[in-house]
Amino acid sequence: MEGERQMYKAICSDCGAECEVPFKPEEGKKVRCNDCFRKNRPRRSFDRRDGGGFGGRDRFQDRGPREMHKATCAECNSECEVPFKPVEGKPVLCMDCFRKKKQSQRSDDEF
Repeated sequence: MEGERQMYKAICSDCGAECEVPFKPEEGKKVRCNDCFRKNRPRRSFDRRDGGGFGGRDRFQDRGPREMHKATCAECNSECEVPFKPVEGKPVLCMDCFRKKKQSQRSDDEF
């Protein structure tokens, strides 16, 4: 009998069916049979079956269009729009300058 769990008889709080559970039922706490437990189990946010996943872009699907803000690029001084609200004192780069800076940082990292 080593390795086997002790099972306890209980009545499912949802459907009223008699069932067995691997814990001693306590007064005032819900007990669910296997079927009701599966139906009511919360979905995990990282469950790939529902389109979720770590690092995926799925979490942004329902966001809608981004609010864009006008700014002046700190490198080339051209007018641009950015997807965040610029903060005074922090430089903002247009997309072209941002890409150039990112590319040069990658080149520097390789050496």
